[in-house]
Amino acid sequence: MQISPGRNTATFLGLLAIVLWGTVVGLIRSVSESFGAIGGAALIYTVGSVFLVCLLGFPTLRSFPRRYLIVGSLLFVAYEICLSLSLGFALDRGQAIELGIVNYLWPCMTVVLAMVINGQRANAWVVPGIVLSVCGIVWVVGGSGGLSWERTLANVSSNPLSYGLAFSGAIIWAVYCNVTTRFADGKNGVALFFMLTAAALWIKYGFSAEPALAFTGPATLELCVTGGAMAAGYALWNVGILKGNLTLLATASYFTPVLSTFFAAVWLSTRLAPPFWQGVAMVTAGSLLCWAATRGKPARGG
Repeated sequence: MQISPGRNTATFLGLLAIVLWGTVVGLIRSVSESFGAIGGAALIYTVGSVFLVCLLGFPTLRSFPRRYLIVGSLLFVAYEICLSLSLGFALDRGQAIELGIVNYLWPCMTVVLAMVINGQRANAWVVPGIVLSVCGIVWVVGGSGGLSWERTLANVSSNPLSYGLAFSGAIIWAVYCNVTTRFADGKNGVALFFMLTAAALWIKYGFSAEPALAFTGPATLELCVTGGAMAAGYALWNVGILKGNLTLLATASYFTPVLSTFFAAVWLSTRLAPPFWQGVAMVTAGSLLCWAATRGKPARGG
């Protein structure tokens, strides 16, 4: 489907994408509780693939640059698997919300890798931005006591798989953001990438010990909402960044951790202590500082 809105409409659609992405952590966790971590993730990306094909059309392999097809698909699939399984394997709902915030290290990491990979210039504010983001993660994972490396390490040790997946996902997505923009040539392979993610998860599910999928009315509805929200988020974001106010959308996107935490806490009926919200604010502020430190500073040779 071709969408050609005006600039204001495109900006609104981009903002709507941010809202939809803010629901993802809570919804993925909820679906995983109904269908299992692997089975639930496979179902989400299958439903999302169907929605994306309806929105964007069936992908044609020949239309994509080969480097983008190979590198983009590998990084995208790896990231989505890391994100969905980290939330699904969380020990409880509170830990799932924590892992969602760990995932939001990616904006900060994107700036760091842009400096390393693409020669992006930045002013001195990038350093406190990075420090603030990392401290915010420690603050969140440290629990109700706030900033504590000891408690953070203890919490990570309680579920190293999920925390490892979430942290790996943040780095993988940061690499994806830096690398694929050079390879994509204006193409959007998200529908294809969703299909590949679903296929990889179904293969993993086939070799797993998870029980057979049991569908109920409420769980199936929630599954459709989750897949639809993720698919629509990617589709609308693409419209927003191509035709909307990119500066406004970039700024707004850095508040996704706050929105995500709020929605997940409500959807999962989880009470979060004040230190958690303080950590979320630190991650958000750190990401904004990193972004601001690179504004108006082109990459070397750019």
